[in-house]
Amino acid sequence: MKEQSKIPTGKVQRAAKFVTTGAKVGGNYMKHYAKKVMNPSISKDQLHEDNARDIYNSLSELKGSALKVAQMMSMDKNMLPTAYQDKFSMAQYSAPPLSYPLVVKTFQQYFKKSPTQIFETFTKNAVNAASIGQVHKATLNGKEYAVKIQYPGVASSVRSDLKLVRPFAVRLMNLNEKDLDHYMEEVETKLIEETDYLLEVQRSVEISEACAHIENIRFPKYYPELSDERIITMDWMDGKVLKEFMKSNPSQEERNKVGQALWDFYDFQIHTLRQVHADPHPGNFIINDDAELGVIDFGCVKVIPDEFYDPYFKLIRKDILHEDKELEQLFTQLQFIYPDDKQEDKVYFSAVIKDMMGVLGQPFHQNEFDFGEDSYFRKIYEMGEVISQSAKFRESERARGARDGLYINRTYFGLYNILNELKAKVKTTKPEWAIKVAV
Repeated sequence: MKEQSKIPTGKVQRAAKFVTTGAKVGGNYMKHYAKKVMNPSISKDQLHEDNARDIYNSLSELKGSALKVAQMMSMDKNMLPTAYQDKFSMAQYSAPPLSYPLVVKTFQQYFKKSPTQIFETFTKNAVNAASIGQVHKATLNGKEYAVKIQYPGVASSVRSDLKLVRPFAVRLMNLNEKDLDHYMEEVETKLIEETDYLLEVQRSVEISEACAHIENIRFPKYYPELSDERIITMDWMDGKVLKEFMKSNPSQEERNKVGQALWDFYDFQIHTLRQVHADPHPGNFIINDDAELGVIDFGCVKVIPDEFYDPYFKLIRKDILHEDKELEQLFTQLQFIYPDDKQEDKVYFSAVIKDMMGVLGQPFHQNEFDFGEDSYFRKIYEMGEVISQSAKFRESERARGARDGLYINRTYFGLYNILNELKAKVKTTKPEWAIKVAV
């Protein structure tokens, strides 16, 4: 993979890159409509492929928040055409890496030493490159380490990048701009946290220690003395990412084992710790030869406040969907509807959200759930299509849904998608939290 020798870090440089990309996208639309004059039946497939290529190439050069947003969008299979999903998903673990001189420069800045002055061996080429940073393999005193280095300028460009990526997000996802404004603060906060590697090390240690009892889960050890604001050192973990694991033709038993570990991990975090690894894309999990799940990258952690947790998880209960009076109260608490909405709007939004929560809650309504059942996921995508195509949602003067729901919904969609890829059958027996929210 071709390496980058520099990254545009200044606001003007980064803005210029977006302008250039916007011009390419505009040109792609012009070519598409010119062809459509000659052939009215032509589809948008080629347009989507051209735009996905041009936007991804630009974002992958910029790295940082803009590329992270593309990665987030690729996780939702209902949000973008397939061409964008396929291209943007590359940001999970195969973005173009930085050249070695830039890595050395980062080490010199924070440790006053080069990587080879700290470690016995250090790979000059990145073994993994994503949106915020890249990973190198190192050795010291007979141990193997994964060393994550953040790309230059990422932390300082979060706010300006989000403003620049906004027009692309609105156009590609057909979003209500009120929704985007409503959630942008939450996205910005999380992305700024992801660039704070000292915070990530702290959270990694806390959550991995709290979850150490969960069966078939592994965590690397983190080394604060070999970490800093833009560098994290942890144990190297051998294994396969999800795509490689599935190519190895694992048995149903192995897939169930990995799926159960993943389910138990998220269930414990959300309902006991009340904070959760909110970036469940496949690149953050490594599966070893014993079908044990390794969890890495705690950069994105969502702390769940009680005022959101209590009403949200009441909606997961099957019986609550028949209690219209209580549902209206819960929908109001979660900002799906507002006290001064017109009655017809309350009825419409309540009905759609009720249907959506009924579908999303199905795994919690039985003792075991087969996530390999594709018909279930078709229901989820159909619900997403209803919302994305709804004029009521698109033209609403207010965002529908509390900010805290953004990363919780993203977490569940990501979790469900991975379990679907695994075709795993998971025991979802109601835990204690389900009893607590029911009373």
